[in-house]
Amino acid sequence: MVLVRIHSLGLDQTSNQPVVLLKEEEGPRILPIWIGQSEATAILIAIEKLEPPRPMTHDLMLAVVMASGLELERVEITRLDEGTFYAALVLRCEDRSVVIDARPSDSIALAVRAGCPILVAEEILDQAGIVPDDEAEEEVERFRDFLETVDPEDFASS
Repeated sequence: MVLVRIHSLGLDQTSNQPVVLLKEEEGPRILPIWIGQSEATAILIAIEKLEPPRPMTHDLMLAVVMASGLELERVEITRLDEGTFYAALVLRCEDRSVVIDARPSDSIALAVRAGCPILVAEEILDQAGIVPDDEAEEEVERFRDFLETVDPEDFASS
């Protein structure tokens, strides 16, 4: 497994669908994962450390996990099958771990809230990771600029 971080979050210009870019900590590869609008909003709110007036679904889920005496230890993007990414939440309770199947977008939203690591299977990065060239890096910079000005409401379903 390879440690990654959220490199940026933005909209795919061709599909107008949100995409999260995960970058490996110790290397140049970036993994794009297209996600839903509500998950993009949840991730963005957590990144921006905004406090909604009422708990959002991911806030509620993390609160339930913690109230149950569990800790979200890490998130793992485990496989890629016919264009669909799969993930797992690794929860810890004292001396045992519990692994729960989850969507990557939900897993990432929870990881940002819990401050836990996000890991990606090496095979996935080999298969779907990209090494940005100068033009791609400029696109990533535009995503970063977008993040500085975007409002979570921009991802709301119309």
